[in-house]
Amino acid sequence: MRGMTLALMIVVNMSIGETQSYAPLLHAAWHGFTLTDAVFPCFLFCVGAALALVLDKRAAQGTPALLAKVARRTALLFLCGFLLYWFPFFTVDAAGHWALRPLAEARIPGVLQRIAVCYGLAALIVHFGGLRAAWVYGALALPLYAGLLSAFGDLTLHGNAALRFDRWLLGEAHLYKGEGIPFDPEGVLGTLPAVVNVLAGTLAVATLRRLGPTPAAVWRLLGAAAVAIVAGLVWNESMPINKKLWTPAYVLVSSGTATAVLAGLVALIDVHGRRSFAWAFEVLGRNTLFIYLLAEFGMATLWITKVQGQDTMMWLYEQGFRPWAGDKPGSLLFALAFTALCWAVAVFMDRRGWVVKL
Repeated sequence: MRGMTLALMIVVNMSIGETQSYAPLLHAAWHGFTLTDAVFPCFLFCVGAALALVLDKRAAQGTPALLAKVARRTALLFLCGFLLYWFPFFTVDAAGHWALRPLAEARIPGVLQRIAVCYGLAALIVHFGGLRAAWVYGALALPLYAGLLSAFGDLTLHGNAALRFDRWLLGEAHLYKGEGIPFDPEGVLGTLPAVVNVLAGTLAVATLRRLGPTPAAVWRLLGAAAVAIVAGLVWNESMPINKKLWTPAYVLVSSGTATAVLAGLVALIDVHGRRSFAWAFEVLGRNTLFIYLLAEFGMATLWITKVQGQDTMMWLYEQGFRPWAGDKPGSLLFALAFTALCWAVAVFMDRRGWVVKL
């Protein structure tokens, strides 16, 4: 499941642009839910699922050792994300002089940064409070976050509480600039509900560990998924599904979707024994962080380098794919080709037993 999520994440991140990409491979402009909007929370869900499998072993080593491990992983993940957005680390002026990119303009929030913080908080919640604490956190965090959004702003891009909080805490210079204004969809305040996506993965795998990979477990997960999705759709009527604000309705629908996917994989692979396709994604799932960073640094390099005065990304698309495949099919094939290259690296690493861990 983690490998499948990574593959889809690379495909959607390689989208050329709104006019060249299919709608499901683009985020909703503001309110709404697309296939792309399911990717990041599914990855958080996988983080929580993995956490459920290793936390007992870590806890057996003692609380100090567990806290040290969690702190180390959280810090390293956050640092990887920060370095990713700081890349390229140097600038060159017209005279050819090199200079370090100013930290005063570096983006602080981000995808890996949110994963890091959510992982750290979820690990502490489950270690000290168990699964009951996970349920309690979700029951309190979602309405609390909804209250903060309602009390301290509106649900527009320019007036939402998450933006105001990030401006106050981090400053506009450290926020994402791709929305037309300094606004970060992975900002600080949205981390509060995003932790619930991680805990949903932990609770789902706790169910699997208790019931085993059985039809009963599949139906239990599908039932939980249905309840979460319906609850999210009901909440959507008063506070719309919005990935960039990470609204409670979005948390519930995305968590329900991820739970349904997990249930489907358990039914297909474990219950019915159909796992011929699984290896292709397992090799990605074993080196997820390395392949993700490889893909992101590779994509960034394609955008910032030039061929014949054009971004390398666009040059490859327009010279190698668009002429014979067309705009949108060419964009999709380009993304799939790039994903295939990343997959080939994962296969190479897997066959040599190379696993990169933090």
